[in-house]
Amino acid sequence: MMIRLDELAFGHGRVAIGSKMSLSVHAGEVLAVLGPNGVGKTTLFRTILGLQRPLAGRVLVDGTDLAQCSRSEIASKIAYVPQAHGTLFPFRALDIVVMGRASRLTAFQQPGRRDRDLAFEAMARLGIQSLAHRPYTEISGGERQLVLIARALAQEASFLVLDEPTANLDYGHQFQVLEQIRLLAAGGKGILLSTHNPDHAFFVADRAALMAGGSIVDVGEPQQVLTPAALRSVFGVDVVVGKIEGSAHLTCAPARIGGAPQD
Repeated sequence: MMIRLDELAFGHGRVAIGSKMSLSVHAGEVLAVLGPNGVGKTTLFRTILGLQRPLAGRVLVDGTDLAQCSRSEIASKIAYVPQAHGTLFPFRALDIVVMGRASRLTAFQQPGRRDRDLAFEAMARLGIQSLAHRPYTEISGGERQLVLIARALAQEASFLVLDEPTANLDYGHQFQVLEQIRLLAAGGKGILLSTHNPDHAFFVADRAALMAGGSIVDVGEPQQVLTPAALRSVFGVDVVVGKIEGSAHLTCAPARIGGAPQD
C-alpha cells in the first residue's frame, strides 16, 4: 500500500504555496517532513487528506485518486492528527477517541461496545486510560494531543498523517509518542509526520523530506538528508550532527553559542 503525490500543487484559494511535488509514503515506513514555519507543511497535509482541493496534480492511495473518494472513504484509509483541537463541549476524553470510529459506522449507526473497547485500547496503548472519563476541556494541551493520537489509532486506517504530533508534549511523552509511531510502522501502518526537530526524525523516521520554498529540497534516509549543510541552508543555523556516547541514534545540536565555536 502506498500514498503517492503526483505533481501536486497546493495552496490557499488560487495562490500556490507548493507545486510539482512528487512524494510517496509506503505501508510500514515513517516519513518525516521538516521545514521552517510558513513553508506549507500543514497545507500540504490538509491537501493530502482531501480537506483542501489540489491546485494541480493528484493524491493517490494504492492508485485511487482521493478526489474521487467520499469523506468516509478517505477517513477509512488515512487518519489525521492535527496540531491542535478545541471543543466548546465537555466531551469525555473517551468520547473524543470513539469519534475516530465514525468512518466505520453507517449514517444512523451508534458506536457499540466494540467501538468503545477499541477506543479504550487505543488510550491504554498511549498510557492515558486514566483520562478516559475526564472532560476533554479540562485536560492539558499535551494530554489533548495524546487523546487525538488515540483517536487516530481507533480509526484503524492504513495510514496516519500527524502534524507535529509531539507539539505541547513534555520530554518523556514526546518519546513515548515517537516509540508508538515506530511500533505502528512495524505493524504495517504508513506514517507521514511533520516535525521541527531533526532529532525526532533521526529517532523515528525511515526517510526524511526537507521542504523549502514550496518544494522538496531532498528526500532520503535521515542521515543523508539532514546534514549540517542542508539544515543550515533551510533553517539558517549552524549545527553539528553526530552520535552521543551510549545512544544508537544521531542527534543535532547548535555549532555555536553566542558566536563562540564549541569544542
